Amino acid sequence: MQITFLDRLFVILQYLLPQHLLSRLVGWFARSEIPWIKTTFINLFSKRFNIDLSEAQIEDPDAFASFNAFFTRALKDGARPIAPELDDIACPADGTVSQLGKIRGSDVVQAKGQFFSVYELLGGDSQLASEFSNGHFATVYLSPRDYHRVHMPVTGTLRKMIYVPGKLFSVNQVTTRQVPRLFARNERAVCIFDTAQGPVAVVLVGAMIVAGIETVFAGQVTPQPTEITHTDYQRKEPVVLEKGAELGRFMLGSTVVMLFPEGRCEWAAGLGAESPVKMGQPIGKTKG
Repeated sequence: MQITFLDRLFVILQYLLPQHLLSRLVGWFARSEIPWIKTTFINLFSKRFNIDLSEAQIEDPDAFASFNAFFTRALKDGARPIAPELDDIACPADGTVSQLGKIRGSDVVQAKGQFFSVYELLGGDSQLASEFSNGHFATVYLSPRDYHRVHMPVTGTLRKMIYVPGKLFSVNQVTTRQVPRLFARNERAVCIFDTAQGPVAVVLVGAMIVAGIETVFAGQVTPQPTEITHTDYQRKEPVVLEKGAELGRFMLGSTVVMLFPEGRCEWAAGLGAESPVKMGQPIGKTKG
């Protein structure tokens, strides 16, 4: 993919724009239940991205209470079969694989020539980062037209959630190729699960005009204050999520990064950058 002048201009503008103010303003409109606001948003968005509601539980666009309700719409039962084998890793979301493969020590491939560290991604926790040294990663990009709920790749018990404040750059292919350490700079919710395969991280990365990130166990996660926040779930009632269970959702398009420990997974043959994926499909096998 060749980077054009317009691509560079698009990225430069993101540095100059008030990212959080713009995103929160869009968030207000997205939450609004005023009929003309939500109807206008839904109609414009549906036409722009050719949204197909035939798989959704609610097929009538006028029946949604707000644009957020439309955007995070639930699917009909059976619309996304969950990878059936015990050792299958289920894709956490609809979208496109940005990158996947081995973690090089602590470095994760973002795009050709671009890397970020596990240490940065996980909020600066060196002990936690060491659990994924030389492990495996997969990054899935959710475009605006995709189903926007995030589900569990494997069964796990929630250990902790870390809210990491940050920027809100776009996470599309143009930006990931040009903004250094993008996923370790953007606002994000880091969810650490203990599983039969060891620790698994599922990181929900915010982006430009993403009005918020929610999880099923903490509700609205972003936006929050400007400091890193740790929530220890080992001291609470255990939160156990089965493979394929809903974990959270995005208010507009974004990215999910998964981390597995060294030697504990193998990605499916033929799966690579730009591979289209659906939530629930097998994308690899657990090992050990």
